[in-house]
Amino acid sequence: MITNELQKIWWDWLSTSERMLRSLHEQTAAIMLRDVERVEKMQPELTRLIQALRETDDRAVACARGLAEKLGVEPNFRSLVSTLEKEEQRQVQALANRVKAAAQTVQRVMRKNQTLIENELAYVAGSLHMLAKTSEDREGDFGQRTHAAVLLDEKA
Repeated sequence: MITNELQKIWWDWLSTSERMLRSLHEQTAAIMLRDVERVEKMQPELTRLIQALRETDDRAVACARGLAEKLGVEPNFRSLVSTLEKEEQRQVQALANRVKAAAQTVQRVMRKNQTLIENELAYVAGSLHMLAKTSEDREGDFGQRTHAAVLLDEKA
């Protein structure tokens, strides 16, 4: 089989993407629990895995281009697959579909986590805005200048 190297690279990519998904799901849990320390602690690992996926992608593209050049076909997946024997075509196509599905899953979870983080930041910003607005209000309990704690009601 002439696509052994490409298939090996894709299996490596799938393995890395599984580790990435586990880390992303851990990140989701940490975000939902508002565990900022855990989210920050996980970030270097996520960055490392993203970089590993990019490097593996680059290796796969270079390998596929080399195969296309070797076979004398256009440097695209469809042309490359069309020149392979039936059994190898099925294997390569099935593996390519798995890689594509895994990539879409990783992207979906990353977008979900990004949205969760943005929502948390908007919630915090809104809360801080409300506190600042209330503290600037000259009317009401918090508008009086006293030495008492700002957020403590004297009757409580």
